[in-house]
Amino acid sequence: MVDKEGKIGVLFVCMGNICRSPTAEGVFRHLVNETGLSERILVDSAGTHAYHVGEPPDRRSQAAAERRGFSLAAIRARRVSDEDFERFDLVLAMDKLNHVTLIERADESHHRKIQLLLQYSSGPESDVPDPYYGSATGFERVLDLVEDASRGLLDALRARHAL
Repeated sequence: MVDKEGKIGVLFVCMGNICRSPTAEGVFRHLVNETGLSERILVDSAGTHAYHVGEPPDRRSQAAAERRGFSLAAIRARRVSDEDFERFDLVLAMDKLNHVTLIERADESHHRKIQLLLQYSSGPESDVPDPYYGSATGFERVLDLVEDASRGLLDALRARHAL
């Protein structure tokens, strides 16, 4: 499925949309732009909960991302909407808890597009850990996992859609 603009839609989802999913959005958008595919791939992020709607990403997420050359400054937290399940081809949860929440919320016809982001990584992990209550190293770990999975995701999309 491709949106009405002809773009392949990828939505990254965590709980509050201020740490993990905006980091994934920023990293993946950077890779998409770098490879000249921004006209073909739509990138966004959202949260399963509405705790931080309208807020920018956590300052620690922004700082860690900036150190690696990724900008999260324009991103604002929002909650997943029912329309997102129609609009996006892939809805990528950061962890199993958010994956279950998305499955419970979406119509069964959309379940196939709800996946874990780390299924595209080269490592054995299945969850991107939530760094919110931890130290700065947690935000670096999120970036390590997200960068790896984003490269794998882009490779998979390129192969699947002949991009």
